[in-house]
Amino acid sequence: MVVINELDSTCGISDDELTQRFKESIRIDDEVRRIKGLPVARYDSKTKRAYLEFPDGRREYVGL
Repeated sequence: MVVINELDSTCGISDDELTQRFKESIRIDDEVRRIKGLPVARYDSKTKRAYLEFPDGRREYVGL
């Protein structure tokens, strides 16, 4: 027996479409933050550290 609640329902949208929409929403949010002059949170996979990227390109590593 399969029970589907409203949280499981995606209104017929595929997982790939939801992923695309999520990625686009993040891109738009990053653009808005840059326009407003706010930093954007990023992750450097080489150094395995989080950092803030400012609109002028400057990086400020967070934490340790």
